[in-house]
Amino acid sequence: VLAELIEKFVSHLSESRIDCYFSTGSYKAMDADVKKENLSSVQKLGVEMTVRYGKYLNLLKEDAENGLCFVLMNCEEFLKQQQRTVVSSLCCLQEHYAGYDWFASSIFLIMSGDREKTLMFLQQFSRLLVSAFLWLPRLHLSMHLPVTTLEYGIHPVYFCSAHHVEMLLKAELPLVCSAFHMSGFTPSQICLQWITQCFWNYMDWSEICHYIAICIFLGPDYQIYMCISVFRHLQQDILKHTEA
Repeated sequence: VLAELIEKFVSHLSESRIDCYFSTGSYKAMDADVKKENLSSVQKLGVEMTVRYGKYLNLLKEDAENGLCFVLMNCEEFLKQQQRTVVSSLCCLQEHYAGYDWFASSIFLIMSGDREKTLMFLQQFSRLLVSAFLWLPRLHLSMHLPVTTLEYGIHPVYFCSAHHVEMLLKAELPLVCSAFHMSGFTPSQICLQWITQCFWNYMDWSEICHYIAICIFLGPDYQIYMCISVFRHLQQDILKHTEA
């Protein structure tokens, strides 16, 4: 039901000029026979974890690995069309996105391993503003960002979402904010980790689905409210650890 709902919602918005924040060219999927060997070691490990998790949730069938590799390779090629070249020694500014694409993997699981549906959804989704915040590889070396922003190698999620989380945390949860300050560790660091991984390894699958759906339906600012609500939920634990 969730797959159908977000599919129809995103399809409807992507056909509206007002809602399309990013312009995207046409892209035809590569040959279906994409092999795992074409992926980096980080991606291979991510694929193994995703497939194992998908089977544990009874969402994926035996041949799911090839389908996920197909989606990841095509996403990389599709997003490459909207990238610019930046000469830098920073690892995060090399041609390939340095991490694993947790968002695309999450959508693959939501779509029950249907690679065509997943790819179609991601192509339509990439036109919307919320894609910049939920799907981190979306803005990797993106021509939609100013060159000066690109050269720093800092993703907008860090200086937009994570920054606003810190601002709200001061007002909403001052004790948690003080606890982080005393630890010498910033809330924005942990938020970036949560957001990059789509809350994998932090939330249950149903909650991850809720996070993705809420941000798609209600807007990217709900990413910030989600992080604040998690900090509120963890407040007693955080304060206990600070005392210890």
